[in-house]
Amino acid sequence: MSFRQLLRNFDWPLLLVVLLLCMIGVSMIYSATANTVDLSDLWLRQSILIGVGLVALFAVAFFDYRHLELFSPLAYPVLVGSLLAVAFFGDTQGTGSQRWVNVGGTLVQPTEAGKFLLIIFFAWYLSWYRQYVNQLPYLFIALALLLVPLYLIYDQPDLGTTLNFAFIGGVLLLVSGIPYWQLGLLTIGVAAATPVLYGTLRGYMLQRIEIFLNPEQNRAATYNIEQALIAIGGGGWLGQGWAHGSQNQLHFLRVRHTDFIFSVIAEELGLIGTSIIVALLLYVVWRILNIADKAQDPFGRLIAVGVAALIFFQTVVSVGMNLNLMPVTGLPLPFVSYGGSSLVAMMFAVGLAQSIVMRHRKIEFF
Repeated sequence: MSFRQLLRNFDWPLLLVVLLLCMIGVSMIYSATANTVDLSDLWLRQSILIGVGLVALFAVAFFDYRHLELFSPLAYPVLVGSLLAVAFFGDTQGTGSQRWVNVGGTLVQPTEAGKFLLIIFFAWYLSWYRQYVNQLPYLFIALALLLVPLYLIYDQPDLGTTLNFAFIGGVLLLVSGIPYWQLGLLTIGVAAATPVLYGTLRGYMLQRIEIFLNPEQNRAATYNIEQALIAIGGGGWLGQGWAHGSQNQLHFLRVRHTDFIFSVIAEELGLIGTSIIVALLLYVVWRILNIADKAQDPFGRLIAVGVAALIFFQTVVSVGMNLNLMPVTGLPLPFVSYGGSSLVAMMFAVGLAQSIVMRHRKIEFF
């Protein structure tokens, strides 16, 4: 397929909406950090990272995703190996969670790349062995393969990312066509395992769940979410104006450029502004699901579904924790929150989807 044909199939509306979200993110990061000396240049860093992300997006888009199928079996050992490296040689960065590993003097968080390794591997496994979809061993093997990285991430400990991986794996299993009776069996298994899982929670994970379930137990620990709710409530319909939010500008709202940037948006742009941003994020998810529907092969379809699941999960959880509908997990709002690895990873994800849609048509002859 020629370069001109590939460009013809490129999903430009998807790219434009992603760039719009990124620009909104830069403006809100500027608002959240401009009057904090040691953070005042974060908006500029985020702008540079958008450029890096765009390079990654186009590089991945013009790479034929079908070639990934040849290397997909290697994705799993690379994923597990990187998580084992964190377990044995990881760095906590003073957070109490061992999530980073030092690579040539640079701290890397393997779970960001691991999300795509999981998507690529499971897309290969579930498409390659789809003829065995009705057989129970097929499900057990898939679950065993999923549980290994889940355990290693949970042990860091990192509950938010564990749930993220579990959601991606669960969605891919669901759309791969497993029978309803297997889905019911899986649901019963998850329900039965939940009390056991709760009993193993420790450290900050247990604290956040307990705070969510019983906020009166520790008022000091609920400070962030209380300030977020005040900011959201103070925004009203139209907001207090860009860079004029009182909770934001007076620094009552902490980690306002990352975890709680949605609250900054709500305070300064109001309900209408946040509704537009959520609608844009859901449009991105819908557009990628539309790409999945157009995909020529099961491998491409499952990759696109995995990317959509990733963006959808992080959007719902990020918004939900700001509204106190979910425990605080630290997952960023896609394309909007500050964070280099997260932003570039999301742009990489969109590039994967673009690679699929650019090759969804058979070769045309003129």
